[in-house]
Amino acid sequence: MAVLTVSVVSADQELWSGEASQLIARTTEGEIGILPGHVPILAILAKGEVRVTATDGSQITANADNGFLSVENNTVTVVASSAELV
Repeated sequence: MAVLTVSVVSADQELWSGEASQLIARTTEGEIGILPGHVPILAILAKGEVRVTATDGSQITANADNGFLSVENNTVTVVASSAELV
């Protein structure tokens, strides 16, 4: 089964990284859900939650603002100037 490799980072630290089954984030165009096999995308983050479902079923939530989300080859990178785990 395919998984996502996810990194959530703020300007000064990595908040979380690992394997996930899905990621949901708020962008300037609305909320987006990312599953394994998603087409490549680059999106601007809006202020809001980034929710990650890890492969073990645990939920990771971060508040993020002012950044971007990149998806390519099942690798998701979320970079925000300010972010913190909830």
